[in-house]
Amino acid sequence: QVQLVESGGGLVQPGGSLRLSCAASGFTLDYYYIGWFRQAPGKEREGLSCISSTDSSQYYADSVKGRFTISRDNAKNTVYLQMNSLKPEDTAVYYCAAGSSAVWPRLLPGEFDSWGQGTQVTVSS
Repeated sequence: QVQLVESGGGLVQPGGSLRLSCAASGFTLDYYYIGWFRQAPGKEREGLSCISSTDSSQYYADSVKGRFTISRDNAKNTVYLQMNSLKPEDTAVYYCAAGSSAVWPRLLPGEFDSWGQGTQVTVSS
């Protein structure tokens, strides 16, 4: 059964950094695009970044480009999101998702098949 588990969230001061991990089981990353999303209270789910299943090509939403970096380690079946220069508006629950038929480089939640449970990121002084 396909499973995704996020970890690495927590409390960080503005300007700080966090590294989120998404551990996958039940499938290998070679066959899926992996995306990172976030959702703040009262707001819709927002796509942040995705990484391809073939050559690790990366795509970033304008809101995080230059601050966040997505990467993958196929040997560990894990995708990472390095988040730098964090702002209070980055506070949200962060999710990873896998899409075998998602259209690159779109970040539409409905095109992703499997989702993790989310990890809370809070940016506050």
